[in-house]
Amino acid sequence: MIDIDPVDTHPMETRLLEQFVAVASEGSVTRAAERLWAAQSTVSAGIASLERTLGVRLFDRTGRRLVLTTAGEDLLPHARSVLDSLDRMRDLATVDDADLRGRVRLGIFTSMDVVDLTGVLRRFRQRHPLVAVELMTSPTGTTGLVQDLVAGRLDLAYTALPTVPPGLVVEPLREMPFRVFTAADHPLARRRSVSLAELAGEPFVDTAHGFGNRTILDTALDRLGIRRRVVAEMNDMPAVVRFASAGLGVGVVPDAGVRHDGAVLELEDAVEPLRIGLAMRADPEPNRATRTLARDVVAARVP
Repeated sequence: MIDIDPVDTHPMETRLLEQFVAVASEGSVTRAAERLWAAQSTVSAGIASLERTLGVRLFDRTGRRLVLTTAGEDLLPHARSVLDSLDRMRDLATVDDADLRGRVRLGIFTSMDVVDLTGVLRRFRQRHPLVAVELMTSPTGTTGLVQDLVAGRLDLAYTALPTVPPGLVVEPLREMPFRVFTAADHPLARRRSVSLAELAGEPFVDTAHGFGNRTILDTALDRLGIRRRVVAEMNDMPAVVRFASAGLGVGVVPDAGVRHDGAVLELEDAVEPLRIGLAMRADPEPNRATRTLARDVVAARVP
């Protein structure tokens, strides 16, 4: 068992609590440092300093992951409460929206325009120059974004999941129907519509597991008892359309209006459209900067 140093009686700094919460969420000093835009050595030293101040060990190492000790689990909700209270105090002390400051972490899709986000962010920065907006993506698509939002790694996130975890509120942004994309010389290219059953023997191009459109289509295929062969998985839907148009396989994805050289057919089966929304946590209440950016994004949706 490792002993810790005698209790440090110096005043506790807020940044130490931020580091503690980040490491607890990430299970890693490396990822916590990336989240906080800090050096790993700074975060490690901060955790050690907080442990000296409190006189308890906060983490144990299990393999390559840091896990909370019993004391750490007991103290984590209080650390989060302190940080939430400080954010709330800053909000209440800000009289004018022009004085908004802080950071908003927004999770977006890799290469699909949901709203005119560049325009939204340009205007937001002009009105609120003291707020830093960080854009983040996830290799597992909307599932990863929602997980990051629940874990506190994001403040806002696009979501296209049919359902989201409790505690999240979602404002609708855009709805897109599923269509079938093929190469221009594909045997089905001259058809106006096609069923999933007719496509069962075709090679498919699709997004990776975890993307909202993949979840919706897999559910529809399972309901119909159809098994398919996916020959290529992409990390964004526009790439699926491009590769399907090039003849690598058929693509059954929401029609996002991506330009392509292939054919597009209507889908005869009843498949729920992809409904994209902007999600944020309901509790604790997001700070004013987050709420303001959320309003701007929602206001930019196409009627």
